[in-house]
Amino acid sequence: MTQNTLDVAAVRARFSALHNGFAFFDAPGGTQVPDEVGQAMATALREASANLGAPYETSRRAQAILEEAELRSAEFLGCSPAEIVFGLNMTSINFALARTASRDWQPGDEILSSSLDHDGNVAPWLEVAQDRGLVVKYIDVRADSTLDLDDLESKLSDRTRVVSFTWASNAVGTVTDARRICELAHRVGALAWVDAVHYAAHRPIDVRAIDADVLLCSSYKWCGPHLGMAAVRESVGRLWRPYKARPAATTPMGRSFANGTMPYEMLAGLNATYRYLDDVGGFAAIEPYEQQLAQRFVTGLPDGVTLYGLPGMEGRLPTFLVTVDGVDSDEVAERLAQRSYGVWSHDTWYSLGLYRSLGYPKKAVRIGIAHYNTAEEVDGLLSELTDIARKP
Repeated sequence: MTQNTLDVAAVRARFSALHNGFAFFDAPGGTQVPDEVGQAMATALREASANLGAPYETSRRAQAILEEAELRSAEFLGCSPAEIVFGLNMTSINFALARTASRDWQPGDEILSSSLDHDGNVAPWLEVAQDRGLVVKYIDVRADSTLDLDDLESKLSDRTRVVSFTWASNAVGTVTDARRICELAHRVGALAWVDAVHYAAHRPIDVRAIDADVLLCSSYKWCGPHLGMAAVRESVGRLWRPYKARPAATTPMGRSFANGTMPYEMLAGLNATYRYLDDVGGFAAIEPYEQQLAQRFVTGLPDGVTLYGLPGMEGRLPTFLVTVDGVDSDEVAERLAQRSYGVWSHDTWYSLGLYRSLGYPKKAVRIGIAHYNTAEEVDGLLSELTDIARKP
């Protein structure tokens, strides 16, 4: 495989889950995992089941796993290893960091949240606001599902403490201008706080380039284990007082936000995920391939299927929300599953500020493309959607 070409057959050979003929189009909810990731986790449980600081080999192996995970995650996100925070998942980390960052905020201080966001990046701020008497304001979303940056700018004030937003919608795939939003936040001295869970699965990240203070994602969205991580700007995180057990580590800075023992087997799986991504060509190979498949899907959508959000691929990731005229979305998902196509039906997609504005009836079907999908699978899915639309 060359740097810019994805060998999809070779990719699929590394996933036992893809060998039974079932086509997974549920990537926004979590991708399939290459066999080597599970093998690395099992090896860690056999050979590195220990905690840090003991004078024997299994403890040293756990230390090596953690240090590699910090280094590789820093390369993945574009920060320093000391700025990496690990946790159970993005939402758990976000609740902890939001409460830590807001310790000294005063009643009447303001939080700006994005109406595109998954509730994992909204609920932590609502809870903090309720506990501390803070004010939460929402950035408007335009009819095409893009974030209204003029509305964002108009709502900034000297009381704004954080601008929290998603880099890409997990519901409709719309991408926001992260660099511009961070710039606007910093203009009033607010923190720029980025949910990159969905974005990180499809495009490379450079937290320095967008100038974010906090950025969060989850590796199970990009072929890794169920694990969350964050990049916290060291000059910011050093000013916070973490909620933690007192004897636990405070250096490097990122480890000071760990509430307990690290999941070393998960970190071993994460390290194997990074090696897998590098081996298949990284996002230089993944991104254009996924966009090609996504364009094929959009172009081939049949009559009777409504696509929500942006009309084409410009400004979006390969994630789609659709309904079929005259067919309940639960029924669409069930019929597709019977024909070996995995999609989900849901009402909100945990985007509580977005779903009502999209105008779909009760529920919609989310379809997400990953780099292990094929053109034949996309064509097969389109054929099944055409059949369902013709025979409601």
